[in-house]
Amino acid sequence: MPSAESRLPLALLALVGLALAASALAPYDRATWWMEVAPVLIVAPVLLATHRRFPLTPLLQVLIAAHALVLIVGGTWTYARVPVGFWLQDVLALDRNPYDRIGHFMQGFVPAIAAREILLRQRVLRAGGWLFFVVICICLAISAAYELVEWGAAVALGQGAEAFLGTQGDPWDTQNDMAMALLGALAAQLALGRWHGRQLARLGGLRRW
Repeated sequence: MPSAESRLPLALLALVGLALAASALAPYDRATWWMEVAPVLIVAPVLLATHRRFPLTPLLQVLIAAHALVLIVGGTWTYARVPVGFWLQDVLALDRNPYDRIGHFMQGFVPAIAAREILLRQRVLRAGGWLFFVVICICLAISAAYELVEWGAAVALGQGAEAFLGTQGDPWDTQNDMAMALLGALAAQLALGRWHGRQLARLGGLRRW
């Protein structure tokens, strides 16, 4: 009988696939949906192709699936119109829908564990201060690259990119987005580093942290 860990990738793939299919039925804006879910459509085939050769830790698999769901929800309604964001806005007395901030927090949180896993398993770095610092730099680079993509969309599409940008009138939206990614990368390493290390050790060939 397959173990729980061997069934996990299929269960997560089914969950994300169903969510993606449901979101494609009637998104708020079709062009924005394509742009928001594009990372899911790119990463999923890569993970499927490399799963046997480079299986990921269960923790990272769950985090990637969670990030995919955040992107899919944002693509369905656009980030400025996600219902749970309006609920948080009311509860926290905010002046804007904060779902976009959640998305950018995840943009640092999940890549931090992914970068950590690749760097450790490929023995590029050992656990410690340099690993922590380099992972932060990688996450900030990813965040900056995404902001450049948003800038490119704004230049190419003009007003048509407004839903994709999700600035909601904030002149410091780019800086706030990158700050949230930084917080996400810090939080992931501080909160999940030891747990991630134990899972890496079970894959073999790595000492425990």
